[in-house]
Amino acid sequence: MAKKNKQKKNKGFRRRDLENLMALQMGQAQNQGFLGGLGRMLPAGRTEQFLLGLALGGVAAYLASDEEIRGKLFKGAIKAYANMAGSLAEMKEQMADLQAEVQAEQNGLI
Repeated sequence: MAKKNKQKKNKGFRRRDLENLMALQMGQAQNQGFLGGLGRMLPAGRTEQFLLGLALGGVAAYLASDEEIRGKLFKGAIKAYANMAGSLAEMKEQMADLQAEVQAEQNGLI
């Protein structure tokens, strides 16, 4: 008996072809906006994705294991959170002032 040669045929669409087809269907062919090209920056194949994950995991493990760097990261995160909380409180105060002005205009006090 002779063995049959099984050749892998390219049936169907590839991932990029499907993404382009979906973009065309949704009317986003050329003008994809601010973050439209973000998907092309990430690796497409499984091997590239694995290697990127391995590299990111190694960096995260190194940063988590070094006490000095970990302390700096936590201090930076706490400062960022404090700044964000302060900005949010300031924005709430400004909204309250604007609401008071609108109410005063509606009541005819201004």
